[in-house]
Amino acid sequence: MSQKILMIEDDASICDMTKMNLNMNGYSQVFCATSGEEGLELAARLHPDLILLDIMLPGIDGLTVCRNLKNTPSLSDIPIIILTAKGEENDIVLGLEIGADDYITKPYSSKVLAARIAVQLRRKTAMAGPTEIRLGELTINTDSHRALLDNLPLVLTADEFKTLTLLASNPGRVFTRNQIIREVKGGNYTVTARAIDMHMVNLRRKLGKWANRIETVRGVGYRIAGE
Repeated sequence: MSQKILMIEDDASICDMTKMNLNMNGYSQVFCATSGEEGLELAARLHPDLILLDIMLPGIDGLTVCRNLKNTPSLSDIPIIILTAKGEENDIVLGLEIGADDYITKPYSSKVLAARIAVQLRRKTAMAGPTEIRLGELTINTDSHRALLDNLPLVLTADEFKTLTLLASNPGRVFTRNQIIREVKGGNYTVTARAIDMHMVNLRRKLGKWANRIETVRGVGYRIAGE
């Protein structure tokens, strides 16, 4: 595969092992940086297709690197998967809030990592969102603003339709409550986490037996399970 992947990880042995595993999964262009500063320099020079970013880095930490990348117009479109240790829920949430596209906890399976990378690269290459989204028994048409479940129309509010479209367009991706708020209401809208939770309760109620496809990720947010 010709896509360039940049891994920013201070443990050289993890970098080498991950690079070897990704090479075996078809990703031939994998570059490693061992500090935040080097990572930012390589990102600007290589403009990689995807970045794997460790949170705990010497010097500039991973969250600051993520923020800098997302605030740089020429680099902001690069998908970022943050790498975290178990128990770093707050870092996961903050990383997603400032623009990371996904996260994976250490230790991770090489196959799982390759699959997560593939999802992000496919998403990036989709230049425009589809007008029709199909996920199992669910069909959403964004042009006609209609959602069908088992070919029966769902009666949704505008916010419920936006939320369902957001999640269904990104199966498997976790969205924090604040991300959902921004996508549905806009960046300047203030609402409590409790209000989002009630919003999700109402949406699930309307989805009936399909409601269990919307998963709560404890301490992080919500996602729709993939196929």
